[in-house]
Amino acid sequence: MRLKDGEKAIDFSVIDLSGRKITLQDFKDKKVLLSFFRYASCPLCNLRISQLIQQYENLNEKGIVILAFFQSPKESMLEYVGKQNVPFPLIPDPKREIYRLYRVEKSWFKYVIGGISWKMFKALRKGYKIKDQEGKQNLVPADFLIEKMIIKKAYYGKTIADHISFKEINQFLEK
Repeated sequence: MRLKDGEKAIDFSVIDLSGRKITLQDFKDKKVLLSFFRYASCPLCNLRISQLIQQYENLNEKGIVILAFFQSPKESMLEYVGKQNVPFPLIPDPKREIYRLYRVEKSWFKYVIGGISWKMFKALRKGYKIKDQEGKQNLVPADFLIEKMIIKKAYYGKTIADHISFKEINQFLEK
């Protein structure tokens, strides 16, 4: 069952890619974008990370903290998504413990639809290649906008290519 807007955010304690301990509670006085990705070499995920990097300065100035989870081990993340100069925490969760807490969904239908999307074409044109899928292809992205430990917006992707829009993120930051 999906988490809903207005519910209390679920705290967690993790170690990010750089070895820092992070808890959601650390950011209880900040606005947070909690974003769940598929796997480290996923072209669509790398495209979205690239877009977040491009938007980061603007979003950071407005006071948001971005936490990006991948269902990949640290080594895989360093080899793929970690090669981008990411200014926010990347968090490996190969056992998908935090994914389960936030009820990130799986769907073969959403996998197929997203795999043939224009976003996949765009990601492949940018040079992101389909590599080791780590046997977990059908996980669907999810994003949560959190303020004061309350989920203000729970967004579950419609396909594997779908994340919350930057328009919605900016509207959240203007409130």
